Amino acid sequence: MKIQLRFALLMFLFTTTVSLPMESRGDEGMYLFNDLPLQTLKQQHDFVPDAQWADDLRLSSVRFNSGGSGSFISSDGLVLTNHHVASDTLHKLSTSERNLIKDGYLAKTHSEELKTPDLELNQLVSIEDVTDRVNQAVKADASSDDAVKQRRSVIATIEEESFEKTGLRSDVVTLFGGAKYHLYRYKKYTDVRLVWAPETAAAFFGGDADNFEYPRFNMDATIMRVYEDGKPAKLENFLRWDSEPLREGELVFVSGNPGRTQRIFTVAALEYLRDDRLPYILDFLRRKEILMQQFGLEGTEQTRRARDELFGIQNARKAYTGMLAGLQDPQTFVTKTAREEQLLAKLQNNPEHQKLAAAWQTIAEIQDDKREMLKQTVSLRSELFDTAMQIVLLTSEDLKPNDQRLHEFTDASRESKLQSLLSEAPIYRDLELAKLSDEISRLTILRGAEDKLIQEILAGKGPRERAAALIEATKLDDVTFRKQLVEGGHAAVLESSDPMIQLARALESEYRRIRERNEEIEERERQAYAKVSQAVTAIEGTGGYPDATFTLRLAYGTVKGYSEDGEQIEPTTNFAGAYQHAAAHQGQTDFDLPESWMKAKSKVNMDTQLNFVCTADIIGGNSGSPVVNRKGELVGLIFDGNIQSLTSDYLYSDAQARAVSVSGVGIIEALRSIYDAGDLADSIGK
Repeated sequence: MKIQLRFALLMFLFTTTVSLPMESRGDEGMYLFNDLPLQTLKQQHDFVPDAQWADDLRLSSVRFNSGGSGSFISSDGLVLTNHHVASDTLHKLSTSERNLIKDGYLAKTHSEELKTPDLELNQLVSIEDVTDRVNQAVKADASSDDAVKQRRSVIATIEEESFEKTGLRSDVVTLFGGAKYHLYRYKKYTDVRLVWAPETAAAFFGGDADNFEYPRFNMDATIMRVYEDGKPAKLENFLRWDSEPLREGELVFVSGNPGRTQRIFTVAALEYLRDDRLPYILDFLRRKEILMQQFGLEGTEQTRRARDELFGIQNARKAYTGMLAGLQDPQTFVTKTAREEQLLAKLQNNPEHQKLAAAWQTIAEIQDDKREMLKQTVSLRSELFDTAMQIVLLTSEDLKPNDQRLHEFTDASRESKLQSLLSEAPIYRDLELAKLSDEISRLTILRGAEDKLIQEILAGKGPRERAAALIEATKLDDVTFRKQLVEGGHAAVLESSDPMIQLARALESEYRRIRERNEEIEERERQAYAKVSQAVTAIEGTGGYPDATFTLRLAYGTVKGYSEDGEQIEPTTNFAGAYQHAAAHQGQTDFDLPESWMKAKSKVNMDTQLNFVCTADIIGGNSGSPVVNRKGELVGLIFDGNIQSLTSDYLYSDAQARAVSVSGVGIIEALRSIYDAGDLADSIGK
C-alpha cells in the first residue's frame, strides 16, 4: 500500500475526525500508550508489558512531519523509516545530476550525511489529560459557531502555556468524539540527515502491480540520523535489534502513527463516503495522475521532477479504489446496519437514553451539509500558491491574540510552520505551471466560468496563460523573499506587488468563509458523535480504543499467513524469492532488481527472511513503524498492507487483512551483502 498515503493529501481527503470507543475483535485495535489493553493481551497472548517496556518503546518511536512513522535504532541518532516515507526528502535532495530516489545513497562518513531541508521528527515525551479544562471552557448553550471559537481558544491557551513552560511542541488531541482531550508533548528534531537509501527498484520492487499484494520482496527502508548542536544526537532510548528471523505465530507489536480511521461512522456517514466523498476524491486523483504522467513524458528531467508526487497520487488512487470497492459491497453494510438498528432499539426501550437516539438523525442531516460543501473550494494546489496563501494567513493571524488564531498559526505551532515556509527545497517552475494551470481549470469547472471569483482569478486570460503570468512574475521560489514577507508581517503582504500574494489575498475571504462553514459542520458532528459515544458506552459498556488521529498508538498481532482464492499464502518471504520473482517477470521493468542486487547475488544468503505479514491493525500513517517482539527488540518495519486491508479505515478483519513488513534481519543482510555498508550495520542497535 505504501501505507503512508502522503500526509498532506490524507488531510485534504478527510478533514473531519471523530473518535469513539471501539469494541475490539481478534487483534483489532490502535491503542493509546497511556491506556494499553493489558487485560486483553494477558487473555489472548499471555503477555503483559510493564510500564518500562511501554515507555522505552514510546520514546524510541518518532513521527515524520511529512507523513509516516519511524524509530531510533542506535545511541548516536540513527533513525529507521521507509524509503517511501523518505521519498519526499530524497526528492528535495535530488538534482538532475544526482537522482537519489532512483539510484539510492550511502554516506560512508558523518560528513557525507546529507542535511534535509525541512524535515521534522517528533518524539512523544509525555501525555496529559486536559479533558475537564477543555470541556469547561465550552458553554453548554453555545451555538456551533461559538463552540468552535471557545474550544479553539482554550486549546490554543493550553498549548501555548505548555510550550512556554517546557519548550516542547504541544498538541491537544481530540479523542472519543470530544469525550477526552489529551495534551501531547513532543521533542522536535529538525536537523535530520540522510545516511542510506536503497534504489527505488529495490524499495518498490514489483511496482504498481505488486502494490497492496502479497507475497512481497521489497527493501522499503531508509536510514537517517538526527543531530543536535551540529553533532549526532546522543540517545538514551533506541531499539535493540533481534538477530533471529520471525517464526509463524510469534507475537509482535507495532508502534506508529496511524492517520485517520472512520470506524465509528454511522450508516448515513458511510453512505456519504460511498456515494459522494470517495467518488469525488477518485475523480480528483485520476485527473492529477494523468497530469503528472503527461508532464513526465516531456523528458527525463521532467520524469524525475514529477516522480514523487505521481507515486503518491497513484498509491492514493489505488488505496481509495479499494476502500470504495469495500463500501460498494452490500455485505459491508449488513453488519453495520444490523448493529446500528439493535443499538437504536435498545435506546428507544430505555427512557433514560431515548434522547441520545436523536444523534443518529443529526448525523444524517449533517451529511447533507457536507454534500453541499464538498465542491466548494478556492484551493489551488500548487506549491507556490499554497506558500502564498500560508504567508497571507500567517501574517493576518499574527494580528490576533494567540487564543483566537487558526490552530496552525498559534505560537505553539509557529516554529514548525516557519520551517515549512522557509524550506530551501527546490521549486520547479515548469512543474508548477502544469499544476497551477490545471488547478485553475479545475476550479473553473467546479465554480462555473461566470463565477465572480473565477473571473478575478482568470483576469481575462485562459487557465494556462494566467498560470504562466503568475509564475513568471512571482518571487516566492526565493527563500529570502519569503523570509522578508514573513518578517515584514501584514503590512509587507498588503504592500506586496507579487502576483501570487495578490491572488492569495483576493481569495483569502472566501477561503475563510469555506473553512469556517466546514468547522461549524465539524463541531455539530463532533457534538453528535459525543452523544453516540455516550449511547454506545451506556448500552455496550466502556473500553476499547479511539479512532486514529495521526498520534502514537500501539497495535499488536501475530505472524500469520492466510488463504486467498483457495491458496495458502505463507507469512514470510526470503531473498531467493526476490530473485525468482524477478526472473519470472523478465522483461517487465518494475520487476528488474537493481544492478547492485544482481552483482551481489553470489554473496547474499538466499534463505534470509525478507518480508513478512502479521495481523496487527494498521492504516495510512503507520508506514515506517517499527515492529518489535515481546522483548521490545526490533524485528521488522511496516511498509504496506495487502489488498484485503484496504477497508481498515472503517472495518477491521483479521481473516485475510495483513500488515506487510520488511524483516529486520533482511535489512541487515542487505546492508552487509549488497550495499557494502558493514560499518552502518554494526552500529545498529548499539
